[in-house]
Parts: sequence; structure tokens; C-alpha cells
Amino acid sequence: MRFHFSNHVLDVDLRELTRGGESIAVEPQVFDLLVHLIENRDRVVTKDDLIETIWDGRIVSESTLTSRINAARRAVGDSGKDQAVIRTIARKGFRFVGDVQPKAANGRLARADAPSSPGFAGELQHRQLPALDRTAIAVLPFANLSGEPEQEYFSEGISEDIITALSKLRWFYVIARNSSFSYRGKSVHHKEIGAELGVGYVVEGSVRKDGDHVRINAQLVDVASGSQLWAERYDRNLADVFAVQDEITQAVVAAIEPQLYAAEDFRARRKTPDNMDAWDLVMRALSHYWRVTRQDNLVALALLEKAISVDPSYGQALSLLAACHTFSAHMGWQEITKVVPVAERAALAAIRADSEDAWAHYALASVYLFNRRFDDCIAEFELALRLNPNFSPARGLYGVALSYRGRWEEGDRAAREALKFSPRDPFAAIYCGVAAYCQYVGKNYAEAIRLSREALRQRTDFVGAHRVLTASLGMAGDTDAAKSALEGLRRAQPNISLAWLASGLPFEHEADKAHYLEGFGRAGLR
Repeated sequence: MRFHFSNHVLDVDLRELTRGGESIAVEPQVFDLLVHLIENRDRVVTKDDLIETIWDGRIVSESTLTSRINAARRAVGDSGKDQAVIRTIARKGFRFVGDVQPKAANGRLARADAPSSPGFAGELQHRQLPALDRTAIAVLPFANLSGEPEQEYFSEGISEDIITALSKLRWFYVIARNSSFSYRGKSVHHKEIGAELGVGYVVEGSVRKDGDHVRINAQLVDVASGSQLWAERYDRNLADVFAVQDEITQAVVAAIEPQLYAAEDFRARRKTPDNMDAWDLVMRALSHYWRVTRQDNLVALALLEKAISVDPSYGQALSLLAACHTFSAHMGWQEITKVVPVAERAALAAIRADSEDAWAHYALASVYLFNRRFDDCIAEFELALRLNPNFSPARGLYGVALSYRGRWEEGDRAAREALKFSPRDPFAAIYCGVAAYCQYVGKNYAEAIRLSREALRQRTDFVGAHRVLTASLGMAGDTDAAKSALEGLRRAQPNISLAWLASGLPFEHEADKAHYLEGFGRAGLR
């Protein structure tokens, strides 16, 4: 089937768009969008319809949808201003308004009463889900066990909030509400749901409300094996129903995120090296990134370089590459002047690839911190957290950035929030160390010592906590303990010196730098 409009021909069978006989490069997704608009030109196509058909019901951002519409307009010589071919219908959707003459493959005009390209339309509606560059997850409607039908809104609200929050991860596809909620009240096997929705994981649960008390059970299930990867129970008082809903949503998402990464890493490790695509390589790299050791960081960097060689514009690989470099610089594992420019190029490329990926802005924020671009750094961290409020690493390192600006109380609050909502996070020791440094800046040395020791209890090799403990003991006047802490620091970071601290760490104010160096000087560091 071919569709002729103005001087364009869209050939559905050949999947080709030409203008005046010359081929026009069109992304597959944009091509599908054009076909769907043309085949349904007799009506307004809603955004939900486009998402259901073109993205198989997976949640996409408003900007992603807009960018695909704009790409379709450019391909057919239209514009958002003129809208001579694709018209935006305010608050309703889009409609193809160009003058179309459908022709069969033999060149004859198709009958007006015949459905245009029934085979392709049916294929779009009922085809098996394609192989994805990311795995997918579905959140089923939480069961209302309260025995009160009017409480259905609360259990559904929990599910919808989790869908919205998980969709901000962007490392995973999240099935849209309308698709996953079709299983409401049905007893369907996880494998069947996985096959029908094309997902690898399912989140499900129940809500039991009794007076001013609510109990919520949630679990994450691997649909292939049926195994439960994670489960938790939340008991809360309903003083503020919406605050409780937000708190539980954040706790569930913060707990699920690392479990998904761990599960995907396990799958990736079972594949042979020759059978690994960019997604698998990034998942493996991410698992090493979470381990927070020098050797694991090097392994992650190697895997990410390989992923980028497979797909040079893969935003997630680029953003994680930048994050690995800046983190290793802060830990003293790599030379700051060498790796920060590399990290900056990768972070900027990641944002060009996907401007709404929180990881990309998180990586760029870390780069700006080392470049002493403090306002830009804070703005990037805050943008990352707006894109994904449940992104604990960004919240924790936002605390670092605030503390280097002397805003230690705000930094302490950010670090403790990261700890509160992600207590099992592999970075939990780091958040604790960030809070310890904030307390040091505030000259609360006893609390800084307590927090840094707690961080080291969780991670004995965490360099940042060794640094804070050494300086805090120095300022507290505990000479013997400070000397012992300095020995531990030298084992964790052999290149440590006052000169490294003065030049490597991004203090905004000279007074804060002098204060930190004083603690190390009192501990015996030269």
C-alpha cells in the first residue's frame, strides 16, 4: 500500500518515504507514527492512542512524543507553525489533514470503502512486542483488601504513583496504566502477563485499610522464573493519606531500583561476551559501579567503553561513563585533571542523546562540581531530582555539592533523605559519609566522627569516610585516634596529602578549605 500526498509517497510495504522521487531518511518509530496518523486521518488521534500503538503502551514523556511529532512534520515538509499536513488539535491530539490518495502496490487507487492497508494496521495492533533495548516492568493494580469499595481509589492511587515514579528511571520501560490495569480483579499467571505485555518484571501488592491505619504489601516478581526478587510490608497511620501514599511510593521505588539492576546484571553475566549488546554491557557496568571499589570502577569503565563502541550515541552508557570517571576522581582513584574533561564530553553527549535522563544530568552536575561551576552544578543536580525524585545517588551527591558550598545543613538534610528512602542502597555508606562531612563543616565533630564510623562499619574501604574521620578526630583533639585514622586513610588512599586535598577537592570558600586542611594537619598529615 502506498499513500500519495502533496509530492510525497509513503510506501508501507517497503517502509519508505519519498519526496519528488528522492528518499527521505525517517526513523522507524517516526515512520510508524506517520502510518498510524494517515490510516486514521478520518479522526483525531489522541496521545494515549499513539502511546498504545507506537510505544506498545510503554510510558513516554511529553517531550519524547513532541519530538517524534516534530520529526514526522519535518519529514513531510510541514512545521508546527503551518500545520498543513499534521495538525495539533488542542487538548485532544493530532490529525493528518493532508490530501491523501491511497494506492495499492500495483498503482491502482484503493477503494474508498476499503480499509487502508489492513495487514499493516492489524500488525501494529496485534504484533508480538519487538525486542527492546531495555527491559520492561508492569505495575499491576494493588488489590483492595479493605472490604470497602470506596477505598478502591487509595489502592489504585498507590499503583498509579508507583508507575509514575518508576517511569522516571528511564533505564526500563514501564507499561502504561491502561495496559497494566486491564488485569484488575483477574487471576493471571505472571508468565502470561509477561508474554502479553512484553515485560520481564511485575510489581504487585495489596492494601488493607482499617480506620486510621493502613497496611501495604508489595513485591517484585521475575516473570520468567516466577521468583520473588523483593518484598516488603508497610504499616502506617493515615494522618495524611497523601503524604503516606507519597512516602510508600518513594520507599517502594527506592527498594525496587537496585533489585532490577541486580537481576539484569545476573541475566547479562549468563550470556557469552559475543552475545552481549549495549544494554547488557551497561547493566554489567552498573553492577560494578554500585560496588564502590577501585577495581570495580575500572571494570565498569571497560564495559562502558565497549558499550559505546557498539552504540556511540547510547545515552545511558555515556552518562554512566561520566559518573564513573567523576566518582573515581573524587575517591582519588584517577587523576582529576585527566578524567574530568573526558567525563564532561561523555555527560554532554548523554544529554544530547536524552535530555530527560536523570543520570545524564547527575553526571554533568558532578563534572561541574570539579570545574567549580557551582551554580551550574546545583542546577543540574536539582534538575536530575526533578526528573526522578527517587534518584538517591543524585540526592546524596547533591548533599556533597551543597556542603562544598558551605551549605552544610541543606547538604546534611539531602544525605539523610537519601538514607531514609534507600537504606539498602549500595551507596548508603556514601550518604552516611556525606552527612559526616556536612557535620564537619558545621563544626559538630562528635557527630561527624559517629557518622563516619558508621559509614566505615558499612564499607571499610570507603575513602571519603576515612578522610572525614581523620580530620574530625584531629579537630576533636584525640591525637592517638587521629593518628590511627590517618594510617587507615593512607591504606585506602595512598596518594593522600595536604596538597592533594587543597587542589583536588572543590571547595567554594577558602575558609572551608582551610578548616578541612587544619583537621588533617592536626592528625599529622603533611
